[in-house]
Amino acid sequence: MARYNRWQNEHLYGAADGLSDAERRADRGSFFESIHATLSHILWADEIWMSRLADWEAPQGTSRETPLYNDWTALKARRASADQRFISWGDTLKQADIDGELEWYSGTLKRGMTSPRALCIMQVFNHQTHHRGQVHAMLTAAGVETDDTDLPFMPDAFL
Repeated sequence: MARYNRWQNEHLYGAADGLSDAERRADRGSFFESIHATLSHILWADEIWMSRLADWEAPQGTSRETPLYNDWTALKARRASADQRFISWGDTLKQADIDGELEWYSGTLKRGMTSPRALCIMQVFNHQTHHRGQVHAMLTAAGVETDDTDLPFMPDAFL
């Protein structure tokens, strides 16, 4: 899933590159309003989850505030770096890293949480897919052609 994530992010960011900054930031009626804000939210959520699951630094604030990554070039670079970190992390996971419970504090719910680690790992990738679908729809509505998203069509270069 980390490799699929990288593949899809490269496609979506590449497609969004064809838009102006104003077009990427336009309110398109999505939960996070714009393409840029949604992509920033995905990265923010990846970083908050990975601060719980691995040794990543937790981002500040909440993803509903001004986009954490306001500069497009910086957002793209941070996304590419995070995708590589996901792959490296996934390649070294052992069963003991997946088993058991994860305890964390939810800033959204304002309380401590406990869930199976395996479920939390699945949440990271499910969350990415959910919001990338929103970005895909916003890009399509903006007239941008996007690539395939089906797992069986992932190029060998990404495996």
